[in-house]
Amino acid sequence: MTSSSVSMADAATGIEGRLEPREFKRIAAIVQEDARIDLPPSKATLVFSRLSRRVRDHGLSTFVEYLQFVEQDPQERAAMVVALTTNHTHFFRENHHFDHFREHVLGELQKQAQAGQPVRLWSAGCSSGEEVYSLAMCMLGTSRPMARWAFDNDVKFLATDLSPKVVAAVRKGVYSEFTVKPIPDAYRREWVRPEGEDYAIVEDVRRLVTARELNLFATWPMRQQYDVIFCRNVMIYFDDQAKSELIDRFAQLLRPGGYLYIGHSERLIGPGAGGFTCCGQTIYRKESASS
Repeated sequence: MTSSSVSMADAATGIEGRLEPREFKRIAAIVQEDARIDLPPSKATLVFSRLSRRVRDHGLSTFVEYLQFVEQDPQERAAMVVALTTNHTHFFRENHHFDHFREHVLGELQKQAQAGQPVRLWSAGCSSGEEVYSLAMCMLGTSRPMARWAFDNDVKFLATDLSPKVVAAVRKGVYSEFTVKPIPDAYRREWVRPEGEDYAIVEDVRRLVTARELNLFATWPMRQQYDVIFCRNVMIYFDDQAKSELIDRFAQLLRPGGYLYIGHSERLIGPGAGGFTCCGQTIYRKESASS
């Protein structure tokens, strides 16, 4: 960051003063420490815009005062980190991943479930739930008879995110008319219902999904292995060391032969990457123990 500061002298914010480089660096250090998110100097304006309301809502007038408050209040520190995360998604985003899942993974999972084995899928960094519900609809198909195998067996989805607000949105499963437009008609007819002016994912689908708050760099409570992990457009916010650590942890949590889907501009790095085979555009399969 240059020596220039970001102006905060804006009547709309009710905040006086400026976001100085020293305060920006402290905020970036907290976010890096708590969530491993990398905030380069170019994000100073974003930090100002995301946090100015929190400064004002706490009756403060400068970022110096706000940082003093953050350093004394763990809840506000956590809220500040969440405020600086980005939650952008839509149904069937990067649709080639869902095509691959239907064509190459779904049949394996059906056989596994019908043989009495659990099937587990995880949307890591799930945002408001469009990803996990897209994946669930792909698994269930376009009719209830097609979905019977999943409803009748031990099939579960986990959706996790750092933000309590978006985790609550996953649990609710209600979206605007504009938001549900990308859902293919056959899926929408079966698994989406009008709810007032909005649209809701049907309860049978929502019951398959457990939504939880989770910091990807904290201790993971999950003990079972997963068959599929979607972590897309999340690692772009981390530095290489954090990416490497996360990929290694994914490798440990995936069962042999399981699949990892990442974002279109992301790549696997670090020691954990050696345990995966690329089988499509940003699609990786964990090598089996015998390979």
